[in-house]
Amino acid sequence: MMQEKKLTIVVPCYNEEEVLPATVKALGGILSQLMAAKQVAANSQLLFVDDGSRDKTWALIQQFEQAYPYVAGLKFSRNFGHQDALLAGMTKAVTDSDLIVTIDADLQDDVNAIPEMVAAAHKGFDVVYGVRNDRQTDSVFKRDTALAFYRMMGHLGVKLVPDSADFRLLSQRATTALLAFKERNLFLRGMVPLVGFPSTKVFYKRKPRFAGKSKYPLRKMLSFAMDGVTSFSTVPIRLIMNLGILIVIIGIALFIYTMVQKLRGNAITGWASLMISIWVLGGVQLVCLSVIGEYVGKIFTEVKRRPRYTIEKDDYTKSSKK
Repeated sequence: MMQEKKLTIVVPCYNEEEVLPATVKALGGILSQLMAAKQVAANSQLLFVDDGSRDKTWALIQQFEQAYPYVAGLKFSRNFGHQDALLAGMTKAVTDSDLIVTIDADLQDDVNAIPEMVAAAHKGFDVVYGVRNDRQTDSVFKRDTALAFYRMMGHLGVKLVPDSADFRLLSQRATTALLAFKERNLFLRGMVPLVGFPSTKVFYKRKPRFAGKSKYPLRKMLSFAMDGVTSFSTVPIRLIMNLGILIVIIGIALFIYTMVQKLRGNAITGWASLMISIWVLGGVQLVCLSVIGEYVGKIFTEVKRRPRYTIEKDDYTKSSKK
């Protein structure tokens, strides 16, 4: 008889008091269904990671811990970010869990895809990606920019699973391998494919956010995309070198052209052409320095080796020892 595997569903939370009761109900229902069908072990859990919320998120998590034996929580000392919250949850869960599912608290990812993920894991897949087959709930701008991002990352040589985010299932050994990556600049959706192991996809329809506001406005999405590019590809630096060579070639050509015109007596002193050259070259130099600075900044963060996060309260370890 196959031994039942413990499943832990990791849910990062940041100011989610409006949606959290519905999230616990939806995920708790799925977990209870799986436990009743003996698809997962009876000690399977929901692990909510409070990423320094300023509202009543942690108070609600503690209430649900009292109401449901399968709910546990981690509380960060401050806001460290979504990717770090996922990593902290996986780091705690991997100690005693055979399967780990990560999902956001906003219920936009279909919780009904979790039983399919578990079924795929039972078939021997270590990584099961949740892939959106319908993004109609997203704005046209968000859909187009997401498509452009995946295409750009592909051209830069970064292996991503298109239309998948942080809704996925990992086996214990896949999670252990993922946690062996020690970089501080986290881009998990790019790191997971590097782990290898047998993988598959489960498709689902993305839903509108149940309640509350998105924690990923345009500014954060752009920052996240920049982290993805600079954490996984050196192509931008190579492009800078190519751009520099191109500018040198253009400069030599213009120098030759200027000297020929001067010898012919056609040279006309032009303020506009001079200013245009200064502004264009100045802009190019600033862009190049900014890109290089982004990489240097990442090196600066990595070499300091500061902790990725600080846990203020750990109710998961307490519940696991019961």
